[in-house]
Amino acid sequence: MTTIDELVGEITRCRLCVESPDKTPLPHEPRPVVRLSSTARLCIAGQAPGTRVHASGIPFDDRSGDRLRDWLGVDRETFYDTSKLSIVPMGFCFPGLDAKGGDLPPRKECVRQWHDRIFPLMPQLELILVIGQYAQAYHMGKERQKSLTDTVKNWRSYFEQDRSPKILPLPHPSWRNTGWLKKNPWFEAELLPVLRRTVTELTG
Repeated sequence: MTTIDELVGEITRCRLCVESPDKTPLPHEPRPVVRLSSTARLCIAGQAPGTRVHASGIPFDDRSGDRLRDWLGVDRETFYDTSKLSIVPMGFCFPGLDAKGGDLPPRKECVRQWHDRIFPLMPQLELILVIGQYAQAYHMGKERQKSLTDTVKNWRSYFEQDRSPKILPLPHPSWRNTGWLKKNPWFEAELLPVLRRTVTELTG
């Protein structure tokens, strides 16, 4: 059976989206960004690296990461401690930019090649934070609502289920979502206190 370290090595060497892409090849050299762990009880399932993360190779090494760490109530040291926290985006490489300068969707090759191999190797996970619509589609399937807002608004119905690992849907921490946060004050008032308390329990 493949170990986590062996799988990380395979992912790091992956060139699937350049050499055998589904459609248009990745427009730059691959630089997979992922953090797997055999001990972390918490997993962050996000979207895909942006330009800054592609440059540094460090997940959430940007303003979105600053906001996410604030949501979680953790410092950078805890956030990047793979013994406490794993990070598995839906796409491991920066997918490139669309015509308007926004990030393209995560590459579908990643899910097909890697995700169903990753999570069976981390049975110790107790909670997956499912950030954004692409991660919610994979981890929640038909359980999610028609919109991201409705899915996140119904967070208790997912979080309180008797399941392992538990699922907690979140919006993307991008600063472009500042308007969404203002329109949905329940997120900060109701969800964040539970999130921070749970993260403290799982990473303490």
